[in-house]
Amino acid sequence: MSLAPPLRYLAGYPAHLVAQVSDCLADGSLGERLRRKYPLPHAVRNDGALYAYVGELKARHLRNAAPLSKVVWDGKLQRVHNALGIHARVARVQGGQLRTRREIRIANLFREAPPEFLRMIVVHELAHLKEAEHDKAFYQLCCRMEPDYHQLEFDVRTWLCLVEATGAALWAPSTP
Repeated sequence: MSLAPPLRYLAGYPAHLVAQVSDCLADGSLGERLRRKYPLPHAVRNDGALYAYVGELKARHLRNAAPLSKVVWDGKLQRVHNALGIHARVARVQGGQLRTRREIRIANLFREAPPEFLRMIVVHELAHLKEAEHDKAFYQLCCRMEPDYHQLEFDVRTWLCLVEATGAALWAPSTP
């Protein structure tokens, strides 16, 4: 089954779910449904606030994981790497020693997203500190940090279909 380009984010989901999203996208109700479910954007606006937000989640769930050197919003991420977030290990030689720094970069797309969507992408990237592959252990860790992880991932993918189909750079909830 070949999916229309905006629905490529739902490629691994059952056909009946993809059909529901496609119908909502076609009749224009998808945006309003997402706005009702996730009415408010988060308050994390700059790199410092993002670093603090990620650090708090890491301290709560992954105390023994390696420290993070950098956490930033990245405007080029989705266009260049076709990714929403990246965890990276950057090795540098300092003197006679090899130092490894860990970084997390989150796509600018999430600056105006609901807090649940930001939390899902941050949990995903934090899980990569312990588990490199997207395997059973990885998703168990994601669900331990965010019990509603799988639903949030589906909703983020649905939101991405909306953003791609409407041509909007960002989706921001309507203001009252």
